[in-house]
Amino acid sequence: MASVRQGKAESRIATSKGEAIADLMLEVAQFFFRIRAVGQRTGLITSWGGGAFGFMRSLALLGPLTVPQIAQMRPTSRQRMQRLADELAAEGLVEFIDNPRHRRSKLVRLTPKGEAHYRELNARLLAIASTMGAGLSEADIRNTVEIVRRLSDEAKER
Repeated sequence: MASVRQGKAESRIATSKGEAIADLMLEVAQFFFRIRAVGQRTGLITSWGGGAFGFMRSLALLGPLTVPQIAQMRPTSRQRMQRLADELAAEGLVEFIDNPRHRRSKLVRLTPKGEAHYRELNARLLAIASTMGAGLSEADIRNTVEIVRRLSDEAKER
């Protein structure tokens, strides 16, 4: 009988934890749409979408990458990233350079104009972020980042 009660208690805990994660997922989704709207109003997200800032951020942090490498880091197709790379290149924000490891797959890197544009967008993002979460401690925020990152990694594995 004790094992039956223990099983029911574990089931309630699992259900409660599952409900809590579902609540978190829904809140993260709602937060995403709200910050996307802020991004559109402030120019962080362009007329061709929010991927441009993330694309440039990857290049700023990791250096030159191939389009397939960038697509692999994101939940999107290589074709979408190629289109974005071509659009950014047309704006003079990125350029294609020879890849010493692969003749046909060019590397994409930020141009000086792209680096300056990325720094400007990043400054806007930091200005917005610095006005949010006034009632939260930095430790709470960093803990939340880690939790969301771990859940994101688990979702990626599925």
